[in-house]
Amino acid sequence: MSRVLRVGPVSLRWEPRVVAVCVVLVAATLGAAVSVVGSGEFPISFTEVVAVLTGQGDRATEFIVLTLRLPRAITGLLAGAALGLSGAVFQSITRNPLGSPDIIGFTTGSATGALLQILVIGGGAAAIAASSVLGAVLTALAVYLVAYRGGVHGYRLVLVGVAAAAMLEALNAYLVTRAELREAYEAAFWLTGSLNGRGWQHAWPLAVAVAVLVPVVLALGGRLRMGELGDDAAQALGVPVQGTRAVLVVVGVGLVAVATAAVGPVPFVALAAPQLARGLTGRPGTQLVPAALMGAALLVFSDLVTLHLPVAVPVGVVTGVLGGVYLVWLLSTEGMRGRA
Repeated sequence: MSRVLRVGPVSLRWEPRVVAVCVVLVAATLGAAVSVVGSGEFPISFTEVVAVLTGQGDRATEFIVLTLRLPRAITGLLAGAALGLSGAVFQSITRNPLGSPDIIGFTTGSATGALLQILVIGGGAAAIAASSVLGAVLTALAVYLVAYRGGVHGYRLVLVGVAAAAMLEALNAYLVTRAELREAYEAAFWLTGSLNGRGWQHAWPLAVAVAVLVPVVLALGGRLRMGELGDDAAQALGVPVQGTRAVLVVVGVGLVAVATAAVGPVPFVALAAPQLARGLTGRPGTQLVPAALMGAALLVFSDLVTLHLPVAVPVGVVTGVLGGVYLVWLLSTEGMRGRA
């Protein structure tokens, strides 16, 4: 049950369960991020990491934590939050639990842009990141224009996006098979999604983009939820449906593009995070903040798993396995409900 907090002329509606879920997610994710910083060939205890972060560590530990490992954890936090929030936006716009950016082609388009840069044009990390963002934007623009018929409706966006993803996957496979061995290995590694080697040059651009895009999504959250009532109902309530949808598509694509540029096309985080957040909060409709926090939690915990495996595994492999398990569980529970 929701409650209202009044401070002078301002009133804020909040729900205790949603707030409790957010607090738990924040605490668990930050704890996992500190553990990520402390993991590696030179283990650092949890208390030592906290001491460095509060300015009380020695110089050697400070260098390892602040220069080598903290950027990786921050990049994981921000990329996961961006993917979770983007997934929530697109699942709401399409009114379809499969309407996430990695299903409807936007993540694949981002990967295509990066592959073209790696295998055809050539260039460093900055050029690959820029091409990745451009690939996602151009893919989203093409999907949006093809799906537009007097407006963009959810089912059409999903169908066009799935078709675009299939074509781009074929193109990506062709590019890799035609590449030289060294370039093909680099491309295949990038396509898996990884947080290895992430530094401040990855974290800062991602932080700036998230700081700009996330407030836009949160500001439009009310319109997004009213849009889930249907276009006619939302328009009757004064919501400019198509204009709001266009802005949200742009911002959602921006979020998934900058996340993919930073960590590669990490699968299933954008798909699973909004649904897991909705299940924990017990609330219908879009849960933007919990979805972002759940996305951050999924990516950081997956990264923590990779650091404790006996062999080096990119984080995308772990999220892929978790996503497969989640989909099997989802299909089995839906099947049981159908039989009931």
